[in-house]
Amino acid sequence: MNTKTKKPTPTTPLLTEEEVLKMSEDDYMNPAQLAFFKDRLQKLEQDLIKNAGQTTENLRETTLVPDPADRATIEEEHALELRTRDRERKLLKKVQQSIASIDTGDYGWCVETGEPIGVARLMARPTATLSLEAQQRRELKQKLYGD
Repeated sequence: MNTKTKKPTPTTPLLTEEEVLKMSEDDYMNPAQLAFFKDRLQKLEQDLIKNAGQTTENLRETTLVPDPADRATIEEEHALELRTRDRERKLLKKVQQSIASIDTGDYGWCVETGEPIGVARLMARPTATLSLEAQQRRELKQKLYGD
């Protein structure tokens, strides 16, 4: 037997949404919660990358049709798909930044106030970087003063 090989360490199962939501505020962003959100973000990242690959395949499979109305419909579908992928590309960047913030220990904390973002908000929007109050203030300023 090779002495350099290490025995695999038993992995603890990931928490469920209900278990994460039931945890006390004292447990905020503990290792189990961070593992839960990292897994969720990594799955989202994989889905977004898969969708991008599917879009490429769909655009390559375009067939030429003689009818101008059919051509216009196909072009409109492609434009819609490309807009959707552009939004997903931006989301992918945020997902990757969120995964990096988990690795650095900054995930779950508001970048403006340093307060907890909150588990419920992160469940709904795992890429959130602002607490609900900070986000509302930012949106109000944008509404009043524009971008």
